[in-house]
Amino acid sequence: MRTQATQSAVTDADLYLTLTVAGQSCGVPVLVVRDVLGPQVITRIPLAPPEVAGSLNLRGRIVTAVDLRRRLGLPPRAADAQPMSIVVEMAGELYSMLADAVGEVVPLRQDDSAANPPTLDAVWREVSKGVHRRDGQLLIVLDVERVLAIGGGR
Repeated sequence: MRTQATQSAVTDADLYLTLTVAGQSCGVPVLVVRDVLGPQVITRIPLAPPEVAGSLNLRGRIVTAVDLRRRLGLPPRAADAQPMSIVVEMAGELYSMLADAVGEVVPLRQDDSAANPPTLDAVWREVSKGVHRRDGQLLIVLDVERVLAIGGGR
């Protein structure tokens, strides 16, 4: 009985949108996700940091697009690959995080998380809140605020 009560106690704060970057499974809290978009027209921004892919127009609002591959120091995606946009809100501004694929919304309870392994790359450790084992794979929970701390914020 207790297991059943524990399972039903999942809150919105325990729900994460899964995404993939260079084959690595990641999760972001659904409470910060405002939209998930397919391939978008992205306009380059002159003199922007390399992690900033550019900007896109979302229903009349300008949204800064951050390429998660570049932000995490990973190789660029294939020229013909079309990234997905996960639009998040941080400090009243909208940002698009470009990922290779978007998965499903899953419950990830804080009780079941583990600290970052010492072998996790330093860039990933900087932007990760911890890890979960899911389907025999390591899922890295991203700290959206740290992911978006580009340039002087790092």
